[in-house]
Amino acid sequence: MSLQSRRIDLENKVANLKQEIDRINLENSVYQKYYEKKKMEMGIEEDDKRKPRNKRRNAPPALTIDQKYDIAILVQEDLHTEMEKNKKNYEKMIDTLRAVLEETEIRISELKRDAYEFKRDVVVGAENSRTGKIMAERVTRYLEEKLKSKDSMVEKLRLKNATLKSQIHKVEKQLSQKEEIGDVLHYIDFHQLQIENKQYVAKIEERNEELLTVKLSTGKTLRVLNELKRQLNEKMAESEWLRTETTNKRALLNKLSQEVNKVNKEVSTDTRQNNRLRQQIDEASEMPNVEDYIMQKRSMYELQSTLKNWQKKIEILEMAAKKSRALASKAGYQGHRAMTS
Repeated sequence: MSLQSRRIDLENKVANLKQEIDRINLENSVYQKYYEKKKMEMGIEEDDKRKPRNKRRNAPPALTIDQKYDIAILVQEDLHTEMEKNKKNYEKMIDTLRAVLEETEIRISELKRDAYEFKRDVVVGAENSRTGKIMAERVTRYLEEKLKSKDSMVEKLRLKNATLKSQIHKVEKQLSQKEEIGDVLHYIDFHQLQIENKQYVAKIEERNEELLTVKLSTGKTLRVLNELKRQLNEKMAESEWLRTETTNKRALLNKLSQEVNKVNKEVSTDTRQNNRLRQQIDEASEMPNVEDYIMQKRSMYELQSTLKNWQKKIEILEMAAKKSRALASKAGYQGHRAMTS
């Protein structure tokens, strides 16, 4: 039971020690902030007065309650000031982001307007009604006008930037002159000039950002122009090739037309010959066919053979008749001699 109570006592002591350590750490952080602030203020005073401080004061061994309270109040005020400063910075950042968002929306609307104008002036307006292709001159003129407008905007921003730089240079020159003649500026005036200088620097940075944006836009426009020029060269080369192919096809078409005319003439000639042959066939349609011709030819050969046989028989009979006539005449001559004798 005693061990349990001792353990509880030890745990309570550990918890108290932790709370004490947290409190001491918190006080140390407060003292550290206070020390850094005083160190910074002492450094600024040294810079302003330009008098180095070689003496060091020994820190008191302990702080009273009132001193701790004053330090806590000062640190609280510093924290409150820092919070207000951060709040202003955040509000400024929000305003910057809102301005960037508005600028982005404006840029998007400008891009939409540029796309609409490009479609209106180039895609639709520059189309050749006869060939259906986009005229390269209109595209080049449109892009040149856009580049001229961008160049004029860049020149305007450059002049404004130069004006602001000249104003800053003038103010710096005035400050240097006042320092040379020994006219010491008050802290408020110097602070006011610092604020104006920061404002001018912010304006210069803003103009530089706008100039950079315009340069980037010009670079994008140049890249688009180069890409369009490349596409235009490709289209022109393709157009030249198509023109050559069209010429060759037309020559081939003329040649084919001549051949077609020649073939049509031959077809008309063959048609006339075919009609003439058909007419001859129609006229000769009453002639016998091949079988009748063959039969008639065979009959002719048979009749010729029979004729030859009869001619031979006739020759034989004529020879026999001659012999008989000769014998008859001879017999008659012998009888007549016999009768006369």
